[in-house]
Amino acid sequence: MASGEEDGSLDEKENNNKKRIRSALATAWLTFYNITMTAGWLVLAVAMAKFYIQRGTHKGLYRNISKTLKFFQTFALLEVVHCAVGLVRTSVIVTGVQVSSRIFMVWFVTNSIRQIQNEESVVLFLVVWTVTEITRYSFYTFSLINHLPYFIKWARYNMFIVMYPLGVIGELMTIYSALPYVQRSGMFSLRLPNKYNVSFDYYIFLIIIMLSYIPLFPQLYFHMLRQRRRVLHGEVIVEKDD
Repeated sequence: MASGEEDGSLDEKENNNKKRIRSALATAWLTFYNITMTAGWLVLAVAMAKFYIQRGTHKGLYRNISKTLKFFQTFALLEVVHCAVGLVRTSVIVTGVQVSSRIFMVWFVTNSIRQIQNEESVVLFLVVWTVTEITRYSFYTFSLINHLPYFIKWARYNMFIVMYPLGVIGELMTIYSALPYVQRSGMFSLRLPNKYNVSFDYYIFLIIIMLSYIPLFPQLYFHMLRQRRRVLHGEVIVEKDD
């Protein structure tokens, strides 16, 4: 009996040690990831400020920072992986939608349609994204090392009140600016007849994307407001069942 209890105790200790090691490795990786992303968006912020100070105009800004922007925004796909494997307790679907929408704006709208790259709306969402991501990744980094300054916590749960709507406005205006060029060129569209016997109109698709902001934006915005009340004011938020 004693031998069996000792074996069970040893197995439990071994399992606990493995869990601690996995937890430490996960924390180390997430800390590295968030530091990297904070640094990446800081590089973008400096590059944008430097460009505007030197040139005195926003024209040409996107082309100047596009490679860095595409790299770090695409690198954010790892956040979906983090959710899928359980490294972070966030919905894979919610994270997937947020990350994929950003990647779509970068690769399939702004990067693909050069005629709109100098629009003021592009600068608007770039500035909003940059400020938001520096704040967000800094918040995650300091939270992981258990040294979260209050001003970063405050910024994380207050700045979005203004930044989120501004970012949405910038994105919608950019897509709207792209519509005439997409309609004229027929880019990314597939017309009948073709060997696949399938049609796709990218112009209509962009309009659908714009309309999707109507139901999605309020849900995400009010979710962040609830999080703000819970984190900053200690309110217990009870989610209603659908």
